[in-house]
Amino acid sequence: MPRPSRWDAVRAYKRPRWWGWAVWLAILVPGTVVLAGLVSDFVLNTRWLGSNPIKEGEQLLGKLTIKYLVAMLAVTPLRRLLGWNWLARDRRTLGLAAFFCALTHFLWFALLDIQLDGAELAEGLTKRPYIIVGFIALLLMAPLALTSTRASIARLGKKWTALHRLAYVVPVLGVIHWWMSVKADIGEPILYSVTFAALLGWRFWRARRVNSSHATTPSSRAAAS
Repeated sequence: MPRPSRWDAVRAYKRPRWWGWAVWLAILVPGTVVLAGLVSDFVLNTRWLGSNPIKEGEQLLGKLTIKYLVAMLAVTPLRRLLGWNWLARDRRTLGLAAFFCALTHFLWFALLDIQLDGAELAEGLTKRPYIIVGFIALLLMAPLALTSTRASIARLGKKWTALHRLAYVVPVLGVIHWWMSVKADIGEPILYSVTFAALLGWRFWRARRVNSSHATTPSSRAAAS
């Protein structure tokens, strides 16, 4: 009997008991640090978030949203590559984290940056392209978050799958929003654009491969003839 290879051992790896806690810590700690930095800068007059803590915190929350979206889209390729199907449950968690981080990013802008100035908010949502694109991304994320439960999956059926294809549109809009909002330093937007392109390209390649394999099965050839 042949001995299992190291790759077989990797694919047979089971979900550790601490994995769920590690995912939640990776989600909660960065956001908590940003909020703690804001409070510290205003109450204790520190400079955790730099000379402009409101703007810096707003940008950090936007970057965290992008990172959670990357992690969410990376789940399926990692499942296929490593055989760790237990990663699937983390996709929903990361998607919800991205939504709530994006929502906090927008509320930070509305409440702290422009201080609920209705005229400025209306101008931003109608005349500033980068704000419009970011707000559209947030609006598209809302139904994904609201229908992420098992009950919604069962109730919507095939419609749920069609709806959640919006998860591939949101990262594109998010990167465009980020790219348009920066003035000079476009290194990170370029890096994440390439990352999203690779993840979405993998999905497109796999979908075509699956469709072509179905089209060449004996039953499909018999039906075609």
